[in-house]
Amino acid sequence: MKLAVFVSDYKITVDTLDRLSAEKMGIIFVGNGVYHASIKENGKPSFLFDKSAHFYALKEDLETRGVDPSGIDSRVKAVTYGDVVDLIMNDYEKLAWL
Repeated sequence: MKLAVFVSDYKITVDTLDRLSAEKMGIIFVGNGVYHASIKENGKPSFLFDKSAHFYALKEDLETRGVDPSGIDSRVKAVTYGDVVDLIMNDYEKLAWL
């Protein structure tokens, strides 16, 4: 299964995400979830990067929060709404929202 997980909150627990498994996983940061792509706590990147996944952040949500897309973690690709639709329609079979 190919699973896309939307993360819309910055303060989530890893417990839920740990229970999800897929042959291909994409984590799409939206809303306040985009802070995972840019903020380091105690010098460490978000715990979500411990997952084996492809990472995306919604460019519009980054810019709304004053985050320059060029300054996000190098493992994260900034994407537009259109790109997210393409990911949903072409790359992932199932969707989850955390």
